[in-house]
Amino acid sequence: MAGIYIHIPFCKQACHYCDFHFSTQMGKKETMINALSKEIALRKSEFENETVETIYFGGGTPSVLEVSEIEKLVAAVYDNYRVIDKPEITLEANPDDLSEDKIVSFSESPINRLSIGVQSFFEEDLKLMNRAHNANEAEQCIQQAKKHFQNISIDLIYGMPNMTNERWKENIDKAISFQIPHISSYALTVEPKTALANFVKKGLVKPVEDEVAQEHFHILNNTLTEAGYSCYEISNFGKPGYFSKNNSAYWQQKKYIGIGPSAHSFDGIRRGWNINNNPKYIKAITNGELPMEEEVLSKTDKYNEYIMTGLRTIWGVSLLKVVEEFGNKYKEYLLQQADKYIEQHLLYLDDDTLLATKKGKFLADGIASDLFMLNLK
Repeated sequence: MAGIYIHIPFCKQACHYCDFHFSTQMGKKETMINALSKEIALRKSEFENETVETIYFGGGTPSVLEVSEIEKLVAAVYDNYRVIDKPEITLEANPDDLSEDKIVSFSESPINRLSIGVQSFFEEDLKLMNRAHNANEAEQCIQQAKKHFQNISIDLIYGMPNMTNERWKENIDKAISFQIPHISSYALTVEPKTALANFVKKGLVKPVEDEVAQEHFHILNNTLTEAGYSCYEISNFGKPGYFSKNNSAYWQQKKYIGIGPSAHSFDGIRRGWNINNNPKYIKAITNGELPMEEEVLSKTDKYNEYIMTGLRTIWGVSLLKVVEEFGNKYKEYLLQQADKYIEQHLLYLDDDTLLATKKGKFLADGIASDLFMLNLK
C-alpha cells in the first residue's frame, strides 16, 4: 500500500512561526490546480505496482480551495492510479475557511477526514501566531464539523512563550471536551527566517524554552492517555480505530508520492523533493518536466531513518528487522549505543523491539541521533 500527498501552496496570510512553502498570492490558483493534476498524471508509472490507500491534502492551506478544485485533484488520482475501495482522504483546513456551507460541501465530496488547524483555543496565543481565525471560530467550526464528519483531527501547539501549564492544560481539556478522535500536537519551534525568529531576536517575544516544552509534552501525554487516546507517534494521539493512516504510513516508511511545489516523495530507495518555487514549478510541469531533485539512500541512510522514525512510534525498532535488512553489525552497534539510555530508563527492550519509555518519548529525536550509524556502508 502507498499514499499520495498533494501540497496546496496557498495561504490567506503568513503565520509567524511557519517555514513551510506557500504564497499569499492566489491569482495563479487555477493554473496551479492544472499543474498539480498534470503532475499526478506524469508520475503514475512510479506506482504502477502499488495501490493507493491514502490521499492527503496539506500545505499551505488546502481549505482555501473550492470543493470542485479538490474533487478535480481526487479524480486525477483515481484516473491514474489503483485506489483501494475506501481510502483515507484527508484535508487540512483552517477554522476561518470552515463555514457551515463549506463543511457540508466537503462532506459531500470524497473527503472523509478533516484535520483542523486550531493551534490554540486562547485569543492571545492565536494573535501571537498571527492565525487568521479567532478562538470563537475554532470552537464553532469543530461543532459544525462533528455534524458531518466522524473522522476529525485538530492541531494544537505547545511550548509557546508565556503559555503557563494551566493554560496548556485548559487547551487540552477543551479539545477533549469536543470528543475529537484524533489530536496532533507539536512544540513551537523558532525556525530561521520566520517572523517569530525576528521577534525573538529583537526581544519582542521571549525565547522558546526546551524545559517548558518538555513539561507541556508530559502534561499532554498524561492527560490524553487518561482520556483514552494512544500516543502512537510523539506528535499524534488517536482513539482506537482513529490513528491517521497517512501519518502511520509515513512513520512506518511506506511509499508515497508528493505532488506540488516543495512536496517530498519516498519509494523505499530514493527520496525526492520538488522545487519550492510556484512559477518555476508550473513552468516545468507545463513542459512535461518534473522539477525534482533526488537522492539514493545508502544502507546506512536507510538504517538511520528507520531508527529515527521507529523510536517516535509505539511500533518501535525491531531488532529482527535490523538484522534482516542491515546485518548483525548494525544490531550490535544499536544495542551498544542504546545501553546507556536503557540504564537511564529512556529506552527499553520489549522482546525483540526497542522502544522509548514515557520519559524518553520527548527526547526520542536526540536519542535516535546518538544511535545513528555514521560510517558503515
